[in-house]
Parts: sequence; structure tokens; C-alpha cells
Amino acid sequence: RTFTEHYRCYPVSMLPGNERENVNFGGKIILPQSALVKLASLNIAYPMLFSLTNETHARHTHAGVLEFIAEEGRVYLPHWMMQTLLLEPGDLIQVKNTTLPLGSFVKIQPQSVDFLDITDPKAVLENALRNFSTLTQGDIIMINYNNKLYEILVMEVKPEGNGISIVETDLEVDFAPPVGYKEPPKPIQAPASSMVQFIKPGSSEIHY
Repeated sequence: RTFTEHYRCYPVSMLPGNERENVNFGGKIILPQSALVKLASLNIAYPMLFSLTNETHARHTHAGVLEFIAEEGRVYLPHWMMQTLLLEPGDLIQVKNTTLPLGSFVKIQPQSVDFLDITDPKAVLENALRNFSTLTQGDIIMINYNNKLYEILVMEVKPEGNGISIVETDLEVDFAPPVGYKEPPKPIQAPASSMVQFIKPGSSEIHY
């Protein structure tokens, strides 16, 4: 028994009530109350993970769920997820519960060299990933640090496949060089000394 529903999707910025800008920098969606009732009746195990599909463009990703406070018939997504799925506000999206393997490894690539300006990028990324339940290979997620936005490509995940769960798992993170990064030029070596070593005739002293 599976949970499969179609909803009109909207960016989180259009959710009525308090502004929830932080939801844009995570991987969780907001569903209506009726979804929780149905999921509970199906005994869907926690953490609840979902496959999201734009059937018109054959694009899909994965997500966790943050809350069940959306209006009936609607689902709210982070902005980056709308972009990934090529969705416009009001488009139909399929939401289906799924299970994903616990992730052990992810390779990511910042989409700007600005990411190198962060003093401790590994710590920043680990903190940002706490707002995600899943990672899907090929997605470009968005994180916010010091009021600056950074796009991050999920290049590779392990176990190999389309997506992984990162809920309560030790995840090894590998960084690829950011888009636009160029290796610094190697320093030019000073020419070897032209002074010749020689031995003075009739002497054992070495002179330069």
C-alpha cells in the first residue's frame, strides 16, 4: 500500500502566515493535513520520505516533510526544488511515499568560487544538511550562510542509485572544485646557481 497523490505546487514564499524563508534552504515540503491522516492509516514508517515527480517534464527528486499545514490540494516546495522540477506555481506534481537507503557518501560541487571564501565550508555544509532528509544525484540544492546564497550540485551519492536518506546517518562528504575554479599558477623556480664548484690546484679546500 502506497501513498500517491497529485497536488498543485507552490513555492514556500507563497505559504500564508508567517514567513518561512528558512524552508527554502532545506529539502522538506509542506503537505495538507489530509496527507498526514492518509499516511497514518497506511502505517507509513518514519522518517516519511517522498518521491516528487513532474510528469509533464519527466523530472523528479526526493524530499522529507516538514509540516502538514498546507491548504487542501496544495503542496509547498523550496524554491530550488521548484527549479529542479521545472515547475511553475499552480502546476500539478505527483507526491509518492518512498524508501531510500541510508547514505554513506556524497560528492558535492559548489556552483561558484565564492564558496571558497567560507572559512570552514565542511562545517557550514554539515550544518545546512540538517535541514534535509534526502539527497538526490543531479539536484542543485541551495543553502544560506551569512545572508549569502550558495548553490550546490549533488554530483554523486553512495550507496549508488538515484537518492539517499541522510536522516541519522554518518555521511562522508567530498568536495569537487567549484565551478569556475582555476588552479593557482605554480611558482616559477629560481634558476640553479651558476657558480661552479672547483678545487684550487695544490689545495684540498673547496671554493665557490
